[in-house]
Amino acid sequence: MAFRPKRWLERRLRQRACDDWARLDSQAERLRAAQLPYLREQALTLRKHLDSFLTVSHQRVRGSRAALDRLPMPGGTDWRWRPGFLDAPMTPAGSVGPDSGTLLGPGLTVWHDCPDRALLLRQTGNTDSADLSSQILRIEVLGFGGSFLSLSTDLPDEVRDGLTRDHIIRVETVIQPEAEADIYLRLNIGNGPNTEEILRHLGGMEAGRGNRHVTEFDLAETAMNENRIDKVWLDVILEKPAMNAVGIREMIVSRHPRANV
Repeated sequence: MAFRPKRWLERRLRQRACDDWARLDSQAERLRAAQLPYLREQALTLRKHLDSFLTVSHQRVRGSRAALDRLPMPGGTDWRWRPGFLDAPMTPAGSVGPDSGTLLGPGLTVWHDCPDRALLLRQTGNTDSADLSSQILRIEVLGFGGSFLSLSTDLPDEVRDGLTRDHIIRVETVIQPEAEADIYLRLNIGNGPNTEEILRHLGGMEAGRGNRHVTEFDLAETAMNENRIDKVWLDVILEKPAMNAVGIREMIVSRHPRANV
């Protein structure tokens, strides 16, 4: 193999930086207090870049167990997407007793009105060979004193490009509740001062197994202004979630034009 001085030097520089931070870590208790603010700021900046690199590299190296572009979809499908919380580890991987509106990961928010915040959300690796996603998001609920609990995930900007009332948004999910559960999906389309909503109930949700559903949202049901769409997001709504645990094992969102009959 040919010797490449530039790559060798880059590896040496990264190793030296790693050694320097390992030394600082071992000396943290003995460093002068005046040094700490500057070093801490450097460490936070480094951690930000490392976390970002680990997320992106994980998606590329491990990736999903099946590429989205090889999955069967309706004819004319021109966009498909799996949320990041099912494709790569989040930092942090969980949240205990989160406030309503807590951002769990990029574009992923929990909403509820439980005064005791008696819930736990955590991400785990997906070891089930029947699933395609590499991660699972679990929502564990104890005594829930509120009236609603939902997870909101923002759809990427690409879904809005050329989106019209002739499109159908398709959502394929695999959800596993530990006990019987009523679960809904709600598609929200922000356009100007208005928000269009379409609600769908996921029926036949059996306890203790992964329930696969394909849900379609026909945008002809909305009165959206195609020229003013500024945001699209999807809510997973759990009705009466107390004393239950629900695992989201898969979610694939796609769009295709409505078939002309």
